[in-house]
Amino acid sequence: MTAPDLVGYDELDAALVRLRLGADASELHGSLCGFLAGGGALGRQPLLAVLQFEDRDTTASAPDQALLARLATQTRQELDDPELGFEPLLPADDRPLPERAEALVEWCRGFLGGFGLAGAGAHGKLSDEAQEILRDLSTIASSAFDFGDQGEDEDALIEVHEFVRVGAMLLYTECQGVRRQAGDTLH
Repeated sequence: MTAPDLVGYDELDAALVRLRLGADASELHGSLCGFLAGGGALGRQPLLAVLQFEDRDTTASAPDQALLARLATQTRQELDDPELGFEPLLPADDRPLPERAEALVEWCRGFLGGFGLAGAGAHGKLSDEAQEILRDLSTIASSAFDFGDQGEDEDALIEVHEFVRVGAMLLYTECQGVRRQAGDTLH
């Protein structure tokens, strides 16, 4: 995808407001990433239906459906990127620190929900490191932040963000390997 085709946080968030889903862009992106990391396949179903965000009253317009399809493609490509270019979809760095911290918490909540939704039977086969990452993401997802020194808080958020980014990639890579092994043994 070229840079103009990339789905941004504000663009996705505006679509979710139009759809009245009660989730923000970070939570939806986290859910998608967790679902893919857990071995979930999107198939031909609409993204919102696969992630169980859609109910009978939620119908995405053609432009919103196209945006969500682009998001799914973009996310898969970023997770597959050998250059490790994956990034959680979060508000821009010029947004207030509390807003960015809360978005990271929401992203982690979404990730854990999507990971569980994928229902990968391989979860019991995860390495100790992967299981620890899931526990740490759970801790982040249940966090509430107290802010003090702006510089220290910014540094702490950067560290947590980097942990989340790398942890999501590790879980994706590990679960893809487990799926390939399981697929190989079926032949």
